Amino acid sequence: MSIYIVRHGETDLNATRVVQLPTTPLSAGGRAQAQRVAARLAGRDVGQILSSDMVRAAETAAAIAARTGAAVVQDPALRERNFGDLCGTPYAEHTSNIFAPGYEPPGGESWEVFWDRVAIAWQRIVDASRATNGRDLVVVTHGLVCHAILDRHVHYTDLAPERWHNTSVTELDHAPPWTPRVVNCVAHLDAMDGDVGIMQSDDFSGPV
Repeated sequence: MSIYIVRHGETDLNATRVVQLPTTPLSAGGRAQAQRVAARLAGRDVGQILSSDMVRAAETAAAIAARTGAAVVQDPALRERNFGDLCGTPYAEHTSNIFAPGYEPPGGESWEVFWDRVAIAWQRIVDASRATNGRDLVVVTHGLVCHAILDRHVHYTDLAPERWHNTSVTELDHAPPWTPRVVNCVAHLDAMDGDVGIMQSDDFSGPV
């Protein structure tokens, strides 16, 4: 039994370096990535899928649900950090590092508020895992949420990756201390044409 933390597929705003909107859908490449991660998880005994309700995550979760037969439960606590008035703006226009410690985006979430929300989301993940009766749990979320989970809620002795690949899979043991088995893995994208399987356009220093 495992918990699989999956980052959503690529979007056009990932590729063009724009702070994303909640309604941003997957790009054609992102949909192909979602099919690949769904195929990777199809052989697992998935009891439930928890997903952010942002469109890019919901679409990724739907692809996984179609291959695993598991029901999707959307949870707003799994949303990406809210960058408020910055959403929809290119990163190149920002004179400040919007990911710097202490930076609070206008109309958005401070780091502290975001971390508190992820802590709530993590407890819901733990509760859902316990309720699957020995089956696997898939969680579809966003780059900064993946980072916060690995950095603050599991037993991981290395630094959490700064770059979280689209549709990367992080597999955790299903019980404390929630030790990762694999981290930020995109082996399922290796056979994809071009560079769509290894896009770095959306990372910790400029994602979401």
